Amino acid sequence: MGDFNFPLILVCLVAITGLVMLLDRYYLRSRRAPGMEEPWWTENSRSFFPVLLLVLLLRSLTAEPFKIPSASMDPTLQVNDFILVNKFAYGLRLPVTNTKILDIGKPQRGDVMVFFPPGDNRYFIKRVIGLPGDEIHYVNNVLYVNGVEMMQDLQYAEEDAPGLPTGFVMMEHLPGRDHLMRKRPYPSFLSRNCSFQVPEGHYFMMGDNRDNSNDSRVWGSVPEANIVGKAVAVWMHWDSWFSLPKFSRSGRIK
Repeated sequence: MGDFNFPLILVCLVAITGLVMLLDRYYLRSRRAPGMEEPWWTENSRSFFPVLLLVLLLRSLTAEPFKIPSASMDPTLQVNDFILVNKFAYGLRLPVTNTKILDIGKPQRGDVMVFFPPGDNRYFIKRVIGLPGDEIHYVNNVLYVNGVEMMQDLQYAEEDAPGLPTGFVMMEHLPGRDHLMRKRPYPSFLSRNCSFQVPEGHYFMMGDNRDNSNDSRVWGSVPEANIVGKAVAVWMHWDSWFSLPKFSRSGRIK
């Protein structure tokens, strides 16, 4: 979901503006001659510090916006959807290090979750398919969890021409959660045969666009320490600066 490390930049800005404020208060101010104007950098630091600190706390403790860059979660999420991620749903974490300091809840099967894949510092978003200890099988685009088939109901076929389907949109029935997914008429190499035992403290993630998703079938399960938060809502769709934002897709993520 992008390489731009905004949390790190935000932490650095808070630290720099806060340090400038402290230096000015306890050292620089006493050395200025009477009537001398305050330097622009101390004035700006004093103005920006509380705003930056508030933004940092809100992003770290409550919610954070993200933009969807790829079609791996289609049809649930589309490219250029802007979503809101609940950072508090699975516990309170420190910014940048992502260290959990307060345990609140655990991911549930079917949740749409933002995380860092193993060995990668980029944000990814996929659906939680396997919980710790689960045995996952994915054979010819059919999902089995602990030996039980997750049933799929056809919603509609996508066709280039009548009678020539390019894909099928299905309703997949996970325990306690129904969601849309897309599959091709003939499974890609990702969807032909996959078996995985989810280790303790890990989660098996898959994109809803099953034949076009770089997910746990490629790089394995996601450790609990790599979780960022739960995707809860689409709040806007915006294709480019040259178009108007659309709100027709706004709503809760299922």
